[in-house]
Amino acid sequence: MIVRTANEVQPTEWGNGTSRRYLTVADGMGYTITDTVVRAGTRSPLQYRNHLEACYCIEGSGLVIDSEGNEHPISPGTMYALDEHDAHFLIASPIEDLRLVCVFTPALVGNEAHDFSREFSNY
Repeated sequence: MIVRTANEVQPTEWGNGTSRRYLTVADGMGYTITDTVVRAGTRSPLQYRNHLEACYCIEGSGLVIDSEGNEHPISPGTMYALDEHDAHFLIASPIEDLRLVCVFTPALVGNEAHDFSREFSNY
């Protein structure tokens, strides 16, 4: 059994926020669970070519914009899944951080960070 608290999991900088990675590849579960904070007012061009991801909003608000420009509002209780390695923009509200619980498969190593010097940042 694996039991971890927020005090035991140090936040990792990922580019436009922080992510507490509760499960990583080292745990042998095959997926990662994170508690991710996206800083207010940030815009992140993202695409995960090696992972599928689902995110569930627990605090704050923002938008996820798909590659066709469709805007999907995010607020507490909203889930979105990137089931086709979708390129997308994640935008946090200008007035509040966006907080998401995310699941990645396969599991992350745990030290991944985004490089926003390219149009889309990926793991």
